[in-house]
Amino acid sequence: MVINTALVIILVISFITDIHKRKILNIITLPSMLFGVGYHTYINGLEGLSLSLLGLLVGFGILLIPFLVGGIGAGDVKLMAAIGALMGAQFVFYAFLLTAVIGGIISLFLMLKNRTLFPFFKRVYFKLIYKQQLADLTEPRKKHISIPYGVPIVLGTFIVMFWGGI
Repeated sequence: MVINTALVIILVISFITDIHKRKILNIITLPSMLFGVGYHTYINGLEGLSLSLLGLLVGFGILLIPFLVGGIGAGDVKLMAAIGALMGAQFVFYAFLLTAVIGGIISLFLMLKNRTLFPFFKRVYFKLIYKQQLADLTEPRKKHISIPYGVPIVLGTFIVMFWGGI
């Protein structure tokens, strides 16, 4: 109950700050990681410590590569690590799977709305077939579309939390 309440508070704050400021705050994520590790260690000893640390590492590791290639921000990675520290490795993995699906759906809708879906697939097709970038001089480049990825993380986590996994 304590962990679930803490997670809901962390998710709501992260959702709000990511929408308004496009940031997930360290003042939320770092203490959440420490709280998760400390709580589980206090309640379940070494077993709780290993559950929490493994969850933290899985949450961190899942989004590390997307962060390194510039697809998401460091706050998103730390939020997933905090979720893992609070809830464990299996939970954070399920939350990640739903996060990826939700993020993809949001991106698809934004690309449809901004009419960038067809040019995107055209560039991907050209890259796969001809192994080079498409020099499209006829179409002006549209502005880069991005989403605050904390939103899909929060939504995916809430679904796992209330639905109970996949």
